[in-house]
Amino acid sequence: MSAPVAPPTDADRRRWARYLVEERAEGAVYQRLADRRSGEEREILLSLADAERRHEQHWLDLLGEEPPRLPRAGMRSRMLGWMAGRFGSIFVLALAQSAEARSPYDEEQYATPAMRADEKVHYEVVRGLAARGRRRLSGSFRAAVFGANDGLVSNLALVLGIGATGVSSSFVLFSGVAGLLAGALSMGAGEFVSVRSQRELLAATQANDDADATAADLDIDENELALVYRARGVGEEEALARARRVVAAAQAGSRRAATGPIGTLGGDHEIVGNDWTAAISSFLLFASGAIIPVLPWIFGLSGTTAVVMALVLVGAALLSTGAMVGILSGGPPLRRAVRQLLIGFGAAAITYVLGLLFGVGAV
Repeated sequence: MSAPVAPPTDADRRRWARYLVEERAEGAVYQRLADRRSGEEREILLSLADAERRHEQHWLDLLGEEPPRLPRAGMRSRMLGWMAGRFGSIFVLALAQSAEARSPYDEEQYATPAMRADEKVHYEVVRGLAARGRRRLSGSFRAAVFGANDGLVSNLALVLGIGATGVSSSFVLFSGVAGLLAGALSMGAGEFVSVRSQRELLAATQANDDADATAADLDIDENELALVYRARGVGEEEALARARRVVAAAQAGSRRAATGPIGTLGGDHEIVGNDWTAAISSFLLFASGAIIPVLPWIFGLSGTTAVVMALVLVGAALLSTGAMVGILSGGPPLRRAVRQLLIGFGAAAITYVLGLLFGVGAV
């Protein structure tokens, strides 16, 4: 038998009211996310919202009725609700995953075992939904973070290094703009060549369906046709089974859609994207990061003031991108943000010291 539960106190009722508003806020988050999705993900999110309403009802039953005054939901819950209603993005699911990881019910005597189990299941469900979004976002997000961060760090290092030599502010500005254009053009051109080359390489290895179209006229049997599939990496038994289906369909005067042409049975090559789109996006991403260290000089600042302002702007940008990486990866955002900041400032510090050395030498 379970231990008897002590009569509720005023502190207990205040805690129940807090649980009530948190469950209500979490249910609203899942409902808003579901409203922005369709299919299986929508059904999953609606189920989570229903579970949160059950938890909410549990605390209402204990309270007897809804208190005339309820506490406000926590900052995290309010922020999630605001984001879910406007973005419905992977960031909301990633933050919700972190929130579900910290269940208050493990030590709560008035929570039921089913509620404790629900919270653990919710964490896994939200983690799975967030993982789907991370997989969809991983390639483009990696490119965005890499491009913008590269622009931030490289151009900050450039303007600090040039500025440390003692040259005029106009020369620092010119160097920063030149670095922006050179880096952005280099990134764009490199991405264009990379994507175009990969597409050409894949096109050269893409099989065609010529043999399939003439299978009825070929003086071959299934064993010989199976060699085509085996040459493309298909196992011996599977290759023979596919060959039999193709030959049978060809001899019957029809091609089965379920079987597909020979060219598609060896494994389709995924197209890696449009070369111009990749080039333009890389150019813009790099430029969006590289413009930030130059802003103080663009607005007429100079000397130490410009350097400090550039460090502040770039530092804020590095902290933001690092925190976003942390949120999406499910890790601690602060740690990721500080890591990004230290790496960026470390690279800039090296070039600044070199600039000082060259400046002293020039004098």
